[in-house]
Amino acid sequence: MDILKAATDWAKAELFSTPFFILFGVLFILASIGFWQFGKTEMARAYIMSTLVAGVLLMIIGIGLFLTNKTRLAQFPIAYEQDASAFVESELVRAEGTLKEYKQIVFTAIPLIIIACAIGIMFLNSPTWRARLITIIAMLVVILLIDGTAYSRIDAYNQQLEFVKKDLKN
Repeated sequence: MDILKAATDWAKAELFSTPFFILFGVLFILASIGFWQFGKTEMARAYIMSTLVAGVLLMIIGIGLFLTNKTRLAQFPIAYEQDASAFVESELVRAEGTLKEYKQIVFTAIPLIIIACAIGIMFLNSPTWRARLITIIAMLVVILLIDGTAYSRIDAYNQQLEFVKKDLKN
C-alpha cells in the first residue's frame, strides 16, 4: 500500500469538503442580509446578527481548514521522502489525536450544546434569545454533517496508517 498516495487522497478529500463550511457560511450571511432587508417582525429582525455571526464563524472555520490542509498536502511528499517511517508515525499520532477530538467535541459536546439550546428555546421567550439559540443549533448541525463525513475519512486513513506501520515493522 502506498501510504503517500493514501495521505494525499485523504488531504484532497478534506480540501473538497472544507469549502462546504464556506458555502454554508455564505448561506448564513445571505440569510442575515435577507432578514435585514425583508424582516418585518421582531423575530425576523432578531436573526440578523446571529445568522451573520454564525456565517462568519463557518467561513473562518472553512478557510482555516482549507489552508491547513493545502499546506499539509504540499508537505506530505517532503516528509515522506525524508523518512517514511517517521512520516507514518507522525501521521498516526495526528490522526489518532484528531479521532479523539472528534469523539469528544463533535460527537459529545456538540450534541449536548444542541440539547441545551433546544431546552433554552422552550424557556426563553425573548425573540433575540430564541433566534440566537435556533441559529446556534443550525450552525452546529452543519458542523455535525460536515465533520461526520470527515470523521469517517480520517478513521479510514488511520486504519491505513496502522496497516502500514505494521508492514514497516516487518
